[in-house]
Amino acid sequence: MQLEMNDFERAACERLLNIAKDDTGQSRIVANFILAWWNAGSLGGFNLAELFLLDNAISSDIATIVVCLARNDEAFYPTEYRSDIEAVIAQWRPEVWQASR
Repeated sequence: MQLEMNDFERAACERLLNIAKDDTGQSRIVANFILAWWNAGSLGGFNLAELFLLDNAISSDIATIVVCLARNDEAFYPTEYRSDIEAVIAQWRPEVWQASR
């Protein structure tokens, strides 16, 4: 059964997307997490050790999303945030974005 994000998880996802659209070291790490979730095969993986480089609040938001993913019986992608994720792809993986156009 596919579950949807609850309000707490949705807020964490939105905070992470906003961070990923910035241009900092933490933004790069958050973008790597979001993009690995979206499509690790073409957008790259996520190094768990990089969690140590994030502020606790950001790491907690990532943990919230991981728990959300773990309670789903099937793969779960935040399609309602597709345009935000496409902006993150364009910013952090421009070569992949250009190839998809």
